[in-house]
Amino acid sequence: MISLCMDTSHKKLVLALIKDGELVSFVEEDCFKKQSEVITQKLDEMLKENNVRPLDINEICVTKGPGSYTGVRIAMTIAKVMGAMASIPVYTLSSLQLASGGLQRCLVLMDARSKRAYYGLVDCGELLEAGVDTLEALKERNWDAVQGASDVSLIGMQEEPVSLAQSFLKLRNHWELVENIHSLAPEYLKSNDEYLVKK
Repeated sequence: MISLCMDTSHKKLVLALIKDGELVSFVEEDCFKKQSEVITQKLDEMLKENNVRPLDINEICVTKGPGSYTGVRIAMTIAKVMGAMASIPVYTLSSLQLASGGLQRCLVLMDARSKRAYYGLVDCGELLEAGVDTLEALKERNWDAVQGASDVSLIGMQEEPVSLAQSFLKLRNHWELVENIHSLAPEYLKSNDEYLVKK
């Protein structure tokens, strides 16, 4: 079983190749707003280095957002094309879940500009709460006994280091199968009340 995982929703380009439950190769590098320029080259290099042809891939997992409006669409477009053309099953994972790294009781923030942030409270990969709020409002909330990852420095919290490539593997049981590849679309959070965590 060969799984290809991709994330271009935030600051990094993340590519991961998983074979039979083991992370065998990955790309994880800062290239904010440049993912579209390098993703095809990096993906091609990773597959060739591991002697994997596109048709060898059994499944794809891609982050669905929230995140950069353009960024989320980069990896998602590649996943949609590969999934549709080669009939490869495509799965999605929230960008907030991925950024949590599977940590226990973890707060994830992603800069949403205008002094706001997307936020997610995640416990071992389970998304408990998600939304978008001002940094000021997020600072005022009680985050006692909560670890921090990804951009929590925006509200003065300490960030725990997380490998996003490894996170895809850790959170395999949280991947959601896309039933209709043509209906796959990015997920954006526009207000606190708009996003409800689906159980």
